[in-house]
Amino acid sequence: MKMSFETKIEKYAKLAVVTGVNIQKGQLLVINADVDCAWYVRLVVKAAYEAGASEVVVNWNDGQVNKMRYEYANDDVLAYFYQWQYAQKKEYIDKNCAFLSIGSPDPTLLSHIDSHKLKLAQMATSQGMQALRYYTASNQGQWSVELLPNPVWAKLVYPDLDEQAAMDKLWEAIFECCRILDDNDPIADWKAHSQSVVEHGKKLNAYQFKQLHFKNSRGTDLVVELVEDHRWEGGLEYTPNQVGFVPNLPTEEIFCMPHKDRVNGKVYATKPLNIQGKLVEDFWFEFKDGKVIDYGASGNLASLENLLNMDEGAKHLGEVALISDNSPISNTKTLFYNGLIDENASCHLALGNCYPYNIAGGSQMSEEELKAKGANFSMTHCDFMFGSADLSVIGIDNQGNEVVVFENGNFVF
Repeated sequence: MKMSFETKIEKYAKLAVVTGVNIQKGQLLVINADVDCAWYVRLVVKAAYEAGASEVVVNWNDGQVNKMRYEYANDDVLAYFYQWQYAQKKEYIDKNCAFLSIGSPDPTLLSHIDSHKLKLAQMATSQGMQALRYYTASNQGQWSVELLPNPVWAKLVYPDLDEQAAMDKLWEAIFECCRILDDNDPIADWKAHSQSVVEHGKKLNAYQFKQLHFKNSRGTDLVVELVEDHRWEGGLEYTPNQVGFVPNLPTEEIFCMPHKDRVNGKVYATKPLNIQGKLVEDFWFEFKDGKVIDYGASGNLASLENLLNMDEGAKHLGEVALISDNSPISNTKTLFYNGLIDENASCHLALGNCYPYNIAGGSQMSEEELKAKGANFSMTHCDFMFGSADLSVIGIDNQGNEVVVFENGNFVF
């Protein structure tokens, strides 16, 4: 029997609360959401209270209002950061809250905005909130992100369908990617899926490879050295109190920390990247001693330059992630024009900030201690996809022995 949309959306809301942030009895939940998602946010709020949340606070965001701010405000306004925003978030963190982000992105909304304006606003927020980045970057508290379709986004993904058909298809794709089916318990299925992802991480952790060598027919030939005592993570993350949560719904990746100064070679992206509302396609980076020394794209090069010039750390890698080409999201053969979903269809790298917990004991280390290990720090963290059906990955240990990790785009173990 086919399940109604209403039943599936209630499953989605419960999944966000129970599996995504795994809200604990008596815990504060802070939701950051687009105003267009209000009807759905109410379902999440109800599910959170039913799961035992002490309070649910919702902070609203309106993309159209943000767009008008970029269109009309001057540079001084865009570069200004209100300190109450810092104080508000700090108070939430002091209460050991969980954060849930609910977005409904329009990938084209800011495509006409001057990249300089976008950079000013992003840098102001990043610098203003930098001292609080540790809470989610080090998994001190639970956090999760999920998405809802909208007509503009749906038509971009499925341009040959009419608006309603495109919306229906995008909803169905998100449900499937999040393991919400007509006849299943998605929470139980996520538990099993998370464990399978964790097992891949355990196998790689046992090898403790010094380097990974990536090659494919598109021209990628890149050697990524991993930090010592690295930990592959993914599938399920844990707070210091051992509360498990899933940061991204959906997720397929396991990820690790590259050494910021020991990446060499060239990598070609296999999917477009939305940077500050502008779609950058056919781009590539060349690395030497960990730093981007050359790059190119078929269009919107200024957006790529803004990303790289955010700060010094934006020119170095903070993450390397492995995902088999034969995986649920990849098998849809769909470009979703959204990093949250597209990054889980393909092996990817991230320019910018690292995750400290990718080093054993890293969450308890100071920034100086982490930097000494080769960790990269930045105001940005931007994933880009480079996986392909013919990608090979060779792991190289400290003795120079080679082990095949990927063959024809997929894990071999």
